[in-house]
Amino acid sequence: MAFCQITKEEFLKHCEQVNEKSFFQSIEMAGLLSKRGYDVRYAGFKNSQSEIVISTLLFCKKMAGGLYMELNSGPLVTDDAYLEEFYQSLKNYAKREGVLELVVKPSQAYQLFDSVGNPISEADTQLIEKMVQVGFKHDGLQTGYPNGEPVWHYVKDLQGYSTTSLLQSYNKNSKRNIKNSESYGIRIRSINHKELSAFKKIIEETGARQGFEDRDSGYYNSLFESFGTQADFLVAELDPKVSLKQIEKEIETSARNSKQYAQQVQKLLKKQEVVQNILNQTQTAPIFLACALIIYDVNEATYLFGGSYSEFQSLSAPFLLQYEAMQRAIKRNLKRYNFLGIQGIFDSSDGVLRFKQNFNGYILRKAGTFRYYPYPIKHKIIQIIKKIVK
Repeated sequence: MAFCQITKEEFLKHCEQVNEKSFFQSIEMAGLLSKRGYDVRYAGFKNSQSEIVISTLLFCKKMAGGLYMELNSGPLVTDDAYLEEFYQSLKNYAKREGVLELVVKPSQAYQLFDSVGNPISEADTQLIEKMVQVGFKHDGLQTGYPNGEPVWHYVKDLQGYSTTSLLQSYNKNSKRNIKNSESYGIRIRSINHKELSAFKKIIEETGARQGFEDRDSGYYNSLFESFGTQADFLVAELDPKVSLKQIEKEIETSARNSKQYAQQVQKLLKKQEVVQNILNQTQTAPIFLACALIIYDVNEATYLFGGSYSEFQSLSAPFLLQYEAMQRAIKRNLKRYNFLGIQGIFDSSDGVLRFKQNFNGYILRKAGTFRYYPYPIKHKIIQIIKKIVK
């Protein structure tokens, strides 16, 4: 039995043997991290028959006095009887490599909740207990986004749904917004590499409005290149001229003998006015309204991030985007759609949660972050020096 570095090919072969994994533990993510300047390594734990039973992607970067090493959303396990030995060996490996801080963010779920935050499973405390016993320090069970990491995930189970039955699983508000968005003739499509700057611009505007910092252009380019067909850069697009023709046609074909005729026409005229104003202001066709980056893996599609322009809010494009993304996930026979982060606070203050609740999913809480300092005195001295310098 031995902990060792393994090849990319060995890691990929072991990936194919596991039932559950995150996109973060993938060859594509390794490519992205490498392009971003990280030292990426593959590690494995072999049993007495020299079979890999645990594998993981590790990434490192230089820090004052040594290396920072992280294991995120892993490891990949085909025999959990070796987990304790794996983590102990990982600590020893980090020490040999001159790592000052080893950070582990396990993929296992700590507890499940329904859509509004009521527990639907018992808390699994064994992982935390074992990690602490092995010698890791736990950051604790937290809310919000500690160090920018989502530890509460909002997830939609896609099993049992087809692309046509999916809509009926959403709540009334979601159905209404999707229908509204479709009535404008909004198109959802994947963009090409040349359109990345326009995609990024939407995220920038959203970040400025909601108070988060966007990534640099290099990140988008590297992700696009590294993930290829395993990533969808989706946009909601409106061609005002096409939309106006569609609305005009609906007005013409409205049943005049219907009791709701006047009301229907009034709604259509209002929509016509909205689109005409957009055309007058932009004088371009088509235009982007919203965007979403979707990552596909073995069983799961992950909504990594997205954004929208506030001035087009009435067109409900983000709802249609999510609907299309889930339909694409179903076509790939994926089991889940992971919306990723929410705060884990259920007092109605989390607007992100309120949006995701429209799709009737459930909540998955991770155990959080664990840290090990192979050279604790050296690490502490460096931290003191940093504070003094600041």
